Amino acid sequence: MRILVVDDDARLAASLQRALAYEGHTVEVAADGPGALVAARDRPPDLVVLDVMLPGLDGVEVCRRLRQGSDVPILMLTARDAISDRVSGLDAGADDYLVKPFAYDELLARVRALLRRREPRGGEVLHCADLVMDISAHEVRRGDRLVELTALQFDVLEHFLRHQRQVLERDQLLHAVWGIESDAISNVVDVTIAGLRSRLETEQQPRLLHTVRGVGYVLREP
Repeated sequence: MRILVVDDDARLAASLQRALAYEGHTVEVAADGPGALVAARDRPPDLVVLDVMLPGLDGVEVCRRLRQGSDVPILMLTARDAISDRVSGLDAGADDYLVKPFAYDELLARVRALLRRREPRGGEVLHCADLVMDISAHEVRRGDRLVELTALQFDVLEHFLRHQRQVLERDQLLHAVWGIESDAISNVVDVTIAGLRSRLETEQQPRLLHTVRGVGYVLREP
C-alpha cells in the first residue's frame, strides 16, 4: 500500500517511514500541511498518518480538506491528550488517532486495521429500531436522515449492530475493531463512541447506544 506520513519532526517521520516500509508499504513523507495536500492530490495514498501540529496548515484542517474529496483512511498523531482535542480530529474526518508517545507495534496494528476496512464487504442490511446500515453501500440512516460517519465510526457501529443487547467491554471492542489487545494509555473507545453518539442522536432522537457503568457499552432499542 502507498502511505503518506505527514510530520514536521524529521527524525520521527524517518522512523515512521522505516517502520512502515519494513511492513512492505511504499511511504512518502510531507513536512507541512500544504505539502501534504499536494502529495495526496498528485499521488493519492491508501492511508495517511497525519500529525496535528504542522506548519502552514494544522493537521485538523488538512484532515478536513482531505476528507472533502476522499475517503482515504486517516490516522492522526497528537501530543494533546485532552478529549476535546481528540474529538476535534475525529469530527474533522479522522478514522483513528494515537497520542504521542506511542508504541510502534500499536501504530502498525492501527494501520493494519484501517487498511482492512478498505476491503470490500457483502451486501447485508442491519437494523436496530429506526437505525439502518447498508453494508455494501456504506450508508447509515436514522429514520429518513442520512448519518455521515467516518470509516472507524461505521465499523464500531457495525460491530454493535451485530451484537445487539450484548454489553461489550472496551477491550472487546479494541480487539474486534482496532485489532489491538488493550489501550492502557488513551481512551480511544470512549472518544469514538462519544463522536458516534453525536452523529446518531441529533434531532432529539432516542439514545440507542448506552453506557453500562464500570463495564462497557450496549446497543439496544428504547
